[in-house]
Amino acid sequence: MASNSTGQSLFARTVDPMHQKKNANVPPKRRGFRRCKSAHLVVLDKNSNNERLPRPKSIVRMLHPNFKWVPVYLAVYLALGTICFSLVDKQIKGKKTNAIIDSLYFCIVTMTTVGYGDLVPGSNLSKLLACAYVFSGMALGGLIVSKGVDYLVEKQEILLVKALHMNQKVGPFDILKEIETNKVMYKIFVVSILLLVLFLVGTIVLIFVEEMSFIDAFYCVCCTVTTLGYGDKSFKSKIGRIFAVFWILTSTVCLAQFFLYIAELNSQKRQRALAEWVLTREMTNLDLEAADIDDDGVVNAAEFVIYKLKEMGKINQEDINLVIKEFEELDVDQSGTLSGSDIILAQSSSTKM
Repeated sequence: MASNSTGQSLFARTVDPMHQKKNANVPPKRRGFRRCKSAHLVVLDKNSNNERLPRPKSIVRMLHPNFKWVPVYLAVYLALGTICFSLVDKQIKGKKTNAIIDSLYFCIVTMTTVGYGDLVPGSNLSKLLACAYVFSGMALGGLIVSKGVDYLVEKQEILLVKALHMNQKVGPFDILKEIETNKVMYKIFVVSILLLVLFLVGTIVLIFVEEMSFIDAFYCVCCTVTTLGYGDKSFKSKIGRIFAVFWILTSTVCLAQFFLYIAELNSQKRQRALAEWVLTREMTNLDLEAADIDDDGVVNAAEFVIYKLKEMGKINQEDINLVIKEFEELDVDQSGTLSGSDIILAQSSSTKM
């Protein structure tokens, strides 16, 4: 029986278990998994690009837009906020240093929800502007900057792996494998180092620029990074506020990313524990029946892999149905396999539509 199943299709027209039960007495239609002898022959000329299959865009480029746009978006957002708050500068209460610097500093303190209280809106108009800016800042600014930090951290992973294996001969494949295995751990390590540097720099600036004691400076750093912002200690001088514009934004986002990576690490550990349990437990007849997607009485390697991935929570039935639907749309000649001719015919038909 196993020999007969080698040429059979991995999937039937549907993989819905309820559909299988309704049609239990009807022998399923099977499409052979065979080489496409009936497929249209397409000769690909090396000197011609007419029949070449288009190369897909890198998924990395799609997930991580060009990093140069991150500071551009952030600069535009902060510039608009600075202009708005500088126009109502006289309506904002607190110790002032410079209209532009104070407005930019107020934007950062508001966007990061630190809220020292050293500068506060004093009129209805400035209060409404602050309300609008804090919500848009949390949504837009936080998203842009956190994506930027995540992108930069991932860029440092290769350098970190090379540094850890400096005295060993490690090839590109080994580096990628190491990063994939301990990806989250490396992220936590990089962000932790960055946080320590930010804590140290912030404390030093507060001591020498704002003339605070070590305890007060460290206390102010902790209140700022955690966005606690009691307001009893803050940046009062012009130089201090210029530094705060960059430091507050970076430090608050880095701390948020640190806790995000911790949560990701815990989730990863749970997934690995589940995968280990799925792969080590004994296979039963019920498992065999559930894994038999095309209901032919045997389970081939592909069906077994899909069943195990479903048990691990990596995929679900909806994912499988979507993949099957795409496969059937690309399999123009209904041969049960995909070839270059199928892809070209599918693309030409979609272009005509």
